[in-house]
Amino acid sequence: MIGTDRLSNDLAGWLDRTLVAPGLLPADRFEEAFVACVASAAKDPESPDDAWLAFYRNTLDALAGEPEPGGTNAEMAPVHARARSLVVGDDVLELGCCFGFLSLQLARDGHRVTATDLTGGTVDLLTRVAPQLGADLETHVADARAVALPDGCADTVFAVHLIEHLPEPEGDEVVAEMLRLARRRAVVAVPFEDEPNPAWGHVRTFDAGVLHRVGERTGRRFTVTEHHGGWLVLDL
Repeated sequence: MIGTDRLSNDLAGWLDRTLVAPGLLPADRFEEAFVACVASAAKDPESPDDAWLAFYRNTLDALAGEPEPGGTNAEMAPVHARARSLVVGDDVLELGCCFGFLSLQLARDGHRVTATDLTGGTVDLLTRVAPQLGADLETHVADARAVALPDGCADTVFAVHLIEHLPEPEGDEVVAEMLRLARRRAVVAVPFEDEPNPAWGHVRTFDAGVLHRVGERTGRRFTVTEHHGGWLVLDL
């Protein structure tokens, strides 16, 4: 059993390195194992919100401080810091937010944040814990390729580590949807990997050239940079 003091997103990286990568845990059982590990730390495994709240608090504390070297939080921290530096305007929308760590940080920064994800359970969890974390944000269950929000609803729209989960045509649909939703800027961040990581659900890889071609297909003004992965910034 893992104590609540050790619950954070580093657990995901540990499961990947020690179980999935050596072939001890099938990639399609990764999410199930991760949820079971968190629930095992709860006072009542049938109602594990105390464990999930500890998971969120520990992860956010690590991202704001000095994450343990080599862990998932240490990988995430510079990505989230870069994303936060790229915001323009007050209204921010994140597509594919997963647990919503970036959205929570953006809300704490004082932005008006809307966080969306396709997985209803994850969105429900974020909705429950956000007030306890001092973050005011709006949440929606939404497919990033077709979001039920109006044109130009946010100044900055993010898709951080999202489109590597999708085949190229569907990834381009997400980028097109971002441009519809954004008033001023759309920001896409992707990891640079030699092979797609199956534990994370990745199905394709990127380098600067691939990301540049994504930008070219939009027909918009864009820049591509590298910082702990690749960044495509489209300014409207």
